[in-house]
Amino acid sequence: MYFEQAVVGGTTLFMPLCEFYEAQSQETRQRWDKLWMITERREAPVHPLVCLHPYRKDTTMVFHCGRPFCKGWLVIEPEENGNQTILPSEGIQDEISKALDVCFPSIGLEMEWKRGDFMINDNLSLAHYASDGTQADPTHHGLRILHRTTIVGGPETVPRKVDGRSSFKSL
Repeated sequence: MYFEQAVVGGTTLFMPLCEFYEAQSQETRQRWDKLWMITERREAPVHPLVCLHPYRKDTTMVFHCGRPFCKGWLVIEPEENGNQTILPSEGIQDEISKALDVCFPSIGLEMEWKRGDFMINDNLSLAHYASDGTQADPTHHGLRILHRTTIVGGPETVPRKVDGRSSFKSL
């Protein structure tokens, strides 16, 4: 990410995903382990919420913090012959957002950007999301301009669960 122009209060919040997952109760982790994110984009893959980091092999997660990007959640019960249920996005999105808020003071990082700042971020292990200040009226607060480049990895970066199941094409 390169910040051509930054605004006061336009911070980005970062959360390490392994530590975030491990901070949840066992009940929450077990429920999240069954969830797969259905993205809003056509032909986009369905990703496991909880998976292994492709290089470090520790736990990581795949989700979008913003509502317009998540269409719903697929619940797959592997121990029950693969029964599947689709849940609306809001409940799980709200649950994850609240959990992020709870964990943020102890393991999160808030970055206040300055013009010219540059960051390389491992999206496979670090969630990032814009604070409310980034959405402030630009006529009063200025315009935040950032350039973001994403490098697509090879087949090794396709999200995979511990049991080997991986992202798949939309339902």
